[in-house]
Parts: sequence; structure tokens; C-alpha cells
Amino acid sequence: MSGPYEGEHSTQRLPVIEHGPDAAADPGLDQSASAADYDAVPVLAEGDGGRAGRFWSVRRVPAGLCALLILAAAGIFLYDIAAVRAHHSAMRWRSGLADWLAQHPVDDVAVLAGAAVVALLGLWLIVLALTPGLRGILPMRRRSSAVRAGLDRGAAALVLRDRAMEVSGIQSARVRLGRRRVVVKALSHFRELDDVRADLDAALGAGIRELGLAGPPGLAVHVSRSVRKG
Repeated sequence: MSGPYEGEHSTQRLPVIEHGPDAAADPGLDQSASAADYDAVPVLAEGDGGRAGRFWSVRRVPAGLCALLILAAAGIFLYDIAAVRAHHSAMRWRSGLADWLAQHPVDDVAVLAGAAVVALLGLWLIVLALTPGLRGILPMRRRSSAVRAGLDRGAAALVLRDRAMEVSGIQSARVRLGRRRVVVKALSHFRELDDVRADLDAALGAGIRELGLAGPPGLAVHVSRSVRKG
């Protein structure tokens, strides 16, 4: 199986799931909001299922590109050094690069710009090496040390949206699910907003627990009534 709230995804966008014909309608002044925290259910002891950590991406594309660039640069330099050792002239580009560097001091704008680009590239590679990635997969509680399970962020948001639509009085609902927080914005077309919000808190709280996540996120519910036109 293959995400608390982290803003809109880049590599992966946070799921925004809408339902109902007036899902895009602007809410009116009549609204009710709540924020409920749900404590994480403790994982099993280390001897039972083990700790449920995040899934790590293999980063195949950045690692492959970096390896190809290093291999190409090393091969070119090795060939040039071997040619010079064999009493051949050095490549024109290396001689030109050496002359250019000899004519430009360290504080030259072009040298500083090149150094900044290289430093940013190295920082990007370090960040990729030290961060898990796979932000779209939420780790689930482990019941066996031999099995690791994850839940897709979009699938979890869809389940919670369906739970919200089952509450009486809900016309449409939008769910944004992150690793730390679930934000639900709903439109109600009848019933008191506070009553609808309370039912949503209960239904979505139970839904979050039933997802079986290793670290269940907190819940923020916003209920409003759509503006009637005409």
C-alpha cells in the first residue's frame, strides 16, 4: 500500500478532493471551525513489531545523473593527463580554462557565480541524501518485524472525504492530508453548523484512528454555509 499537512506538493501535490456541485462556492459569513488533536497510537514494542519509520526514496534519478557527470568529467581529465604524459599537447579547452582562471581573481563575479552554482548543487545532493523523500506514503503501525506497510496519501484523503460526506447536512467537502495535520473544509446546506461540526469531529476522528497510521495527524475542521445566489 502506498501522506500531516505540508502545503501543496511539488513533486507530489497534496490531495484536494471535492464533492458536490457547489464545492467551489465561496463560503458565507455563517461558519464554524474546530481543531481537535488526536494522540498517536503507540506502536508495538521493539521486540514485537519494531518502530514504524518513514519510507526512504532510492533517489535513482539524482544519483544516476550525479554518477554520470562525475564519470564523464573524470574520464575526460584522465584522457587529457594520459595524453600529456605521452608527450602530446593538452586539450585546448583545458589550456584555455587554465589561462582564463589565471586572468580572473577569486573575487571576480564570474568565478563567484560558478562557485555558488557548484555549492548549491552540492547542498542539493546533501539534502537528497539526508531526507527520506516519498512524502506521498504514510507509514502504518507495524504488527510484525517482517512487514512494513504504508498508506498512500491520496487514498487516505479519499477515505476521510467519504467519511465526511456521510455526515448529515454536508453538501461538499475538501480534505487536505499531511503528515502532521488533516484540514477539512466542508459546506453545509442544512442543520446548525455547530452540530454538523461536532459530528464531523467525531466521524473524522474515528476515521483517522481506523487508518492505522503510526503517527495519526491532528484534525482541523471548518464548516461554513454556501452563499445563496439570488
